[in-house]
Amino acid sequence: MASTDRRLRIIAGADSFGSDLKDTLVAQLRALNIDVQDLGTDKYYSVGEEIGRRVSQAAATSDPSIETRGLVACGTGVGVAIFANKFPGVYAATCLTPGEAINARSINNCNVLAVSGMNTSPDVASQILDSFLNTPFKSPCPASGSNPWPSDLESFFDSSLPEMSKIGTPKNAEKETPKNAEKDTACMLCSLVKNREFTGVEIMPGGSMSIVRETPTSAFVKFKGGSVEPGHHHTFGHDVVVVQGRKTVWNLSKGEKYDLGVGDYLFTPAGDVHRVKYWEDTEFFIKWEGQWDIFLDEDLAAANAALDKQQKEN
Repeated sequence: MASTDRRLRIIAGADSFGSDLKDTLVAQLRALNIDVQDLGTDKYYSVGEEIGRRVSQAAATSDPSIETRGLVACGTGVGVAIFANKFPGVYAATCLTPGEAINARSINNCNVLAVSGMNTSPDVASQILDSFLNTPFKSPCPASGSNPWPSDLESFFDSSLPEMSKIGTPKNAEKETPKNAEKDTACMLCSLVKNREFTGVEIMPGGSMSIVRETPTSAFVKFKGGSVEPGHHHTFGHDVVVVQGRKTVWNLSKGEKYDLGVGDYLFTPAGDVHRVKYWEDTEFFIKWEGQWDIFLDEDLAAANAALDKQQKEN
């Protein structure tokens, strides 16, 4: 391909929401005579984790004449990317347009493409994949106005990816002896959220939020232990990954209950009414499929009364 002089191998997989789109893109890859390892269909976290692990291992140990990348698909393309990115040397990006794929390859040397089975048509996904395959790292892209990058930015791109692997490690660790070295057990997301400024969510007592992207909206959210989110719904579905603490979500529309701890993921569809209880101080990453909004379906007193009743019945 134009993006590399090495032979290209793609490891692909999807959950049930992304399997059809994945099959279409795998057929496209094979028509191009690209070596594809199709892991099939499994839960979004299993697929994302396995492909992330394999791409990471390939980057560290494989034949330098072969470049290994990943292709993952789920309903939104977000969950699989989050789990793939748990591994060193993996730069997974959710791309909804060909331009986003070009930017991700040019700026971030993205090596795992994540696509949305619910939001992306096969024709658009085909264009996204083509951009992913044929865009070299540091090449002109929409973010650069399709002009060559200045030398100082190219230098930054070269240094930024190795620096990413140091996030969450103690400062000056290389100067510390094993005896006095301090262990840092924080995960990457916790390290990223540590210094962000949070704004209180007036409609939800005990909650605060730091929005990092708008429409579709991504944010880090904190709730104090003991807080309750009364039953509410959103115009758009949303993905949640817990990075600290423990919470329970009741999907009142479907009559389902989810106990979530660190590392757990949950997707709540658009319009589903849900109530949340935070058992301890909790932080999570959340992504809405569109803009952020919230509509209360009960007040706080009614929510607490319902929770008290459930506790007595149990």
